[in-house]
Order: sequence, then C-alpha cells, then structure tokens
Amino acid sequence: MIPYERYTLACQYEICEHVHFVQVDLKNFGTVTSCLEIGSSEKRFQGILKSPRIVCQNLLDHTKISNHLYRRTDMNKEDYNLLRAVLKQLSQNGTCGFGEVMTDIFNIAMQLEREEFLGATHYERTDKRRAYANGYKERKLHCELGTLTLSVPKTANHGDTPFYPTSIERGRQRTQNVDRAIRKMYRKGVSTRNVEDVLKEFGIENLSSTTVSRVRAEIEDQLESWRSRPLKECPYLVLDARYDKVRVDGAVRDVAILTAIGISRDGTRSILGVAVSLSEAEVYWRDFLVSLVDRGLTGVEYIVSDDHYGLKAARRAVFSSAKWQRCQFHLSKNAVARAPNKDIRKSIGRELRAVYNSSNAEKAQQALDQLVEQYNKTQPKFADWLKYNVPDCFAVFSLPENHQFRMRTSNLIERVVQQEIKRRTRLIRVSPSEKSLLNLATEIVRETDEMWLTENRKYLTWEDTFDES
Repeated sequence: MIPYERYTLACQYEICEHVHFVQVDLKNFGTVTSCLEIGSSEKRFQGILKSPRIVCQNLLDHTKISNHLYRRTDMNKEDYNLLRAVLKQLSQNGTCGFGEVMTDIFNIAMQLEREEFLGATHYERTDKRRAYANGYKERKLHCELGTLTLSVPKTANHGDTPFYPTSIERGRQRTQNVDRAIRKMYRKGVSTRNVEDVLKEFGIENLSSTTVSRVRAEIEDQLESWRSRPLKECPYLVLDARYDKVRVDGAVRDVAILTAIGISRDGTRSILGVAVSLSEAEVYWRDFLVSLVDRGLTGVEYIVSDDHYGLKAARRAVFSSAKWQRCQFHLSKNAVARAPNKDIRKSIGRELRAVYNSSNAEKAQQALDQLVEQYNKTQPKFADWLKYNVPDCFAVFSLPENHQFRMRTSNLIERVVQQEIKRRTRLIRVSPSEKSLLNLATEIVRETDEMWLTENRKYLTWEDTFDES
C-alpha cells in the first residue's frame, strides 16, 4: 500500500487524476479496499472490482508490478497498452475473465523478472546489463482459473545460468491444485473420461484422457510407495476387515479389505497397511501379516481383533507369542445373535459389560462364572458358549490400567477407518476391479494416517512394562 500519494492512472472510460491508495487481497482476487478522490468529493467502498475505475496495486509484490506501472506518471506506451488490456478484460468479462487477466499479469510479472535478471529494462543501454532479451516461448499452464497460455521470456548471452521465471515450475504443466482435484475425483470413482469433461467446464482445455490417466498412474505409484513403506516396532496391533463389492471376471462378488493399525512405543497410532483379498481365509490374512513383518514390523506383544477363523489361524502362525484380545464389542454382538429368546437378547449386553468392567482378570472370571451359573439352569448351550468364548476378552487386563479402555475393542479401526471406507465406497456401489478398490482404500487410509501424523497427539500414555496378572 502506498499512502496518500497522487498518481495519474489510465482507465478505459475515464482518467482518475487523484488516488490516495489502492490495496488488493491476493487470496480473494478482486477484493479491493480503496479511497478515491475525484474532484472535491471523496468516496469509500469495499467489494468486488466490477469496473476499471482503479488500478490494483500490489497484485504481485514479488514481481514489483506496481513499481513498473505506477511509480511515475510518465507511463510509456507499452505499459499503457498492457494496463488497458487488463482493465478491458475485467470490464467486459467480469469474473469470467479472470483467466485472461491473470495471463496478462503473469506475462507482465515474467517480463519484469527478466528485466531484473538482465539488470536493464527494455532497450536500455547500461554497463550493468548482464544478458540480453531473446524473445518469448509459448507455454500452457493448467490452473484453477483454466488453461493459461503464457509467453515465457527467454534470454541470450546469459552465461552458465539461463533465465527462467520463479513464478512457474520448470517442466510442470499443471498446478498442484489441479492434480489434487483429479485425485479427489479419482478417489470418488469418477471415470477418466468424465474427469476430462469436468475440467473442461472449468476452462481447462486440452487435458486429454491420456494426461488424466498419466496423473492417475502417478497417484497409483505414490499409493504403492505408501503401502510398501518401512515400518517400525509396534507393541499393540489392531486388525479388522470389511467387505465391498467388486466386479471380478464379469461377475459381482464380495471381497475383503484387510486393515492393520499399530500403536508404537511413543504412544502414537499409525495405519500400517491395507490389502484387498477375495476372502478372510487364512492364506490371505497370513500373506497380509507376513507383508507387515517383511516391511519391518517388530515387537508385537498384543493383538486386538475379531474371532474370524482365518485371522485367528494366521495370527497364531505369524505372531505366535503375542497376546490376543478378542474384541469385546464384537463378542457382545455375537452373544446377542446367539441369545435363545427375546428377554436374554435385551439383558445379555448389560450383563457382559459388567464382566468387562471388572478391575482385573480374576474378578472378571468370577463375574463370568456367576453369569454362566445363572444361565446353566435354563439355557445350558448358551451358558457353555459364554464359558468358552468370553475369557478370550480378558487379555486386556494384562495391560497397564490406563491402556485397558482403549485397547479392549477394535473400535479404533472400525470407526476411523472402516466407516470412512464404507462412506466413500457406497457412492461407487461396485468397484470395477480389485486394483481400483485397493487404490481407493489406500487413499482413504493414507489421509487418515497423515492426519494422525500431523496432529502429533499421543493415543496412549505408554508404560514400559506389562502387568503380568
């Protein structure tokens, strides 16, 4: 902002001879706070710039456009024509012309940057000149405002260091936001051809399906790199799976999405891996767990999961020395499903919670014995089922007391990961292939993992030793 100085500004419709100051917020392009003095009257306004009554100063500070256009009142013809072109686009097209306006601004910025690199302005004779202008090279840039056709300045006699504008990245035709938009559409299951059509509606031209496919291939490489990243020691492991529909050999079938979360010694949580398999059979769970070990997972002492037979067998084969905690929530649901009558279905959940909430494993076993004895008189089969299965939920009592509440179920993975995968895949209904479902699930869990990493918040306050009770 230049306070209370007077300049002569050329506009399309009139000449405003006196301006106190003009300031533009770049984050909301077109928002202007200004004070104009026209004759003897003074007018203040704040809003969207809809007419070329003023020239926006400080549009790009790093290029010093304001110094180039407005520092002196003896504006040359070239500057005047550039200014008129920018203002004409704004006046004729409004917000729809921001792409053309930004193209002009980009070109001006790159010209000014080249002048600084050369050490001399256009046609200026000076001993400080370090190189010479050498025309322009056309380049297209796909950005949030559409496809911009830029004139990138070139230089000659520049020695070993050629000029290239800092405002654009060498060799990159798309901004990160465009790639991010393609990634989001890809994650939501939008086809390659439809992505191309959507981008055309936003003025991004000549971004073919081949280019979109190449971006998707780059994304897939990044996802594969995340799935194969090295792991570290994680004493606590949470495992779970959910099913989604996939088209396999022309038929629609259910496949399993296997997921693992680890709690490390520093108390932080991370998603260790994700895989898609045809079922939860032992061979698939074993391959998944072995892949975690091959990537460096060590020190697993405690595992929380459901009682699926395939997972149970794979866990015993890969992590035979780890304590296993059956998810108390899933067991309670199984108990309700097995309840022989309506009255027991209403009460069994409350009765099992009383067992789970015991202060230690010994008291929990005593509470279970009383519950089994209660049902043994009228429902002996159900009582036998409780006697055999509920003790699988007592491994949590071997953990430090401040860990027991969070580590007695697999709700951590159920709520944060599986529900989010369900919410996203529900829009697609049927994934076209196992690979596409795997990439979608990987993108979802990677987002969650990065969120946990940036939060830098401990999930557990760690204790170095286990209670051997």
